[in-house]
Amino acid sequence: MAARYRFGIEEEFFLADAATRGTPAGRLKAFHADAKARLPEAERELLQLQIETASAPTDDVAEARAALHGQRAGLAAVARDHGLLLFAAGTHPTARWARQRRTEKQRYADIMREAQMVEARNMVCGMHVHVEVPDPAARVDLMNRFLPFTALLLGLSCSSPFWQGRDTGLSAYRLSVWGELPRTGLPELFADAAEFDRYVAALVGAGMIPDASFLWWTLRPSTRYPTLELRVADSCTRLDDALAVAALYRCLLRMLVRRPEVNRGLTGADRGMAVENLWRVQRYGITASLVAHAGAESFADRLDAALAAVAEDADALGCAAALDGARRILREGTSADVQVAAHAAAAGGPGAAAAAAVDWLAAETAR
Repeated sequence: MAARYRFGIEEEFFLADAATRGTPAGRLKAFHADAKARLPEAERELLQLQIETASAPTDDVAEARAALHGQRAGLAAVARDHGLLLFAAGTHPTARWARQRRTEKQRYADIMREAQMVEARNMVCGMHVHVEVPDPAARVDLMNRFLPFTALLLGLSCSSPFWQGRDTGLSAYRLSVWGELPRTGLPELFADAAEFDRYVAALVGAGMIPDASFLWWTLRPSTRYPTLELRVADSCTRLDDALAVAALYRCLLRMLVRRPEVNRGLTGADRGMAVENLWRVQRYGITASLVAHAGAESFADRLDAALAAVAEDADALGCAAALDGARRILREGTSADVQVAAHAAAAGGPGAAAAAAVDWLAAETAR
């Protein structure tokens, strides 16, 4: 039986006061209680102005879309009932990290105690995509070989141009905030699964981490599921952007399984170029120029090559229509591009400009 490459998507969302577009006043216990009652799959996140949902594993893009749309619409309705706006973005355009209240949960308290201000500043939202692979033991090999594609998935998801009420000049500032934490960024290159296991065992044995779920890389083998988990993406404002990112990720993994020679034997130089490309995309989004062994190439050319390489896989997985979303993002711009444009076009000063960005985010998230 052919592998199905089932996938699930975790989405993290921000809340804003519907009147001020800033941090919601007071505690949010009533909102979170109502959200949990109406959407049992909703979960609390690090901060009280955040909430997370997850779709059930499926191999059907339409089924995933329906589930995610229902979750977004449901949470947006609960938010409205409590005088709030719900939106998906990598960073909150107006909120200040120093004013946020942490969710009361032991895991978060432990991380805060260890990371101190670094964790307190961690006011970001991402999208995580889990994909089941035919052989879970091959996940470390696939993680290694996927590194050169990582920048493409970040680029398509860019939604974090603002921080602390100001334009950062970056398309994906979220990774800069997230990168202050240990064990973030691109994973290391491991010779094999045994070497990865030795690395985890060393950290656990030394008391540095309790388990491998404290490896917060952009890509990692899940400790709970037989999946390779993509963690590089900003939270996607537009649902179709989220599905495009997930579809490309699924197809690339299937292609790597189907063609074991692709990206075999990557070196430190290859990883270094992947790191550089991740930065280029953080800064310039889909207009970035990327480094390759033969010189520079555009993000668009790199994406076109990836889409051509996975055409067979898209047909096999029923992802062709979802992948068209990647081409649409190139034509229409990322969430970050639209936020910056809405901010620039707004009249009435910085407050009105920030409110315009939040209003677009909330409307598009609930669409």
